[in-house]
Amino acid sequence: MIEPALVFLEELAFVSALRSSTFMYPLVNAGHILGVSLLIGGIVPLDLRLLGLWRRYPVMMFVAVLRVTSAIGLGLAVVCGALLFTTAAVDYAGSRLFQAKMGLVLLGVSNALMLARVLRRQTVQNLAMGASMPLSLQAGALLSLVVWFSVLILGRLLGFF
Repeated sequence: MIEPALVFLEELAFVSALRSSTFMYPLVNAGHILGVSLLIGGIVPLDLRLLGLWRRYPVMMFVAVLRVTSAIGLGLAVVCGALLFTTAAVDYAGSRLFQAKMGLVLLGVSNALMLARVLRRQTVQNLAMGASMPLSLQAGALLSLVVWFSVLILGRLLGFF
C-alpha cells in the first residue's frame, strides 16, 4: 500500500536528477552531515553540563546557545535527509536499520522537548552555578547521549548494508 507512494517519490524528476547528479547528491549529503554535526555538537555539551560537567557555568547559558544550534542542525538534517531518502525510498523504508534510526530520532526529539519542559520549570536558584541537577534532568541527558550516538551509528551502518 505504501510502496506505490515510495516508488512515485523515487520517480519524481527532481529526485532522478538528484540521484544522477555529480554535484547535487554530494552537496545534499554534505548538508545532512553538517546538520547532524550541528545537532550533535549542540546536544552533547548541554547533556554533559546536565550530567555535572562545567558546573561553574550556568546551565541556562548552555541552553540559550545550544538549543538554537541543535534546532538549526535538526532542521537541516531533516530536510537533507528527506531528500536523500527519496533517492532510494523503497530500500530505505524496508531497512530495519533505517526504521530503527527513525524511531530513535523521534525518541531523541521527544526527550529533548521533555528536557526543555523540565528546564523551564526549574527555578533559577535550582540551576545556579555548582548546583546539582535534578535526577530527571540527569536521566534525560544520559538517555539523550545514548540515543543520539545510536542514531549516528545506525546512520553510518546504513551506508554499508
